[in-house]
Amino acid sequence: MSSADSTEAPIYAGLVEEQGDVPAEVRRVAEEVLREADRAIDFGTVRTAAAR
Repeated sequence: MSSADSTEAPIYAGLVEEQGDVPAEVRRVAEEVLREADRAIDFGTVRTAAAR
């Protein structure tokens, strides 16, 4: 979060200081899960069928 963001949303900035940046952490974990799922399951046939 930039300093401009903290002046525009001081309540959010305070929550980030106390709890951490939860949306960023959720995004990171979701991307990691998607990468793991992509390695574990071949979605190639699903993507090909959806394109038709």
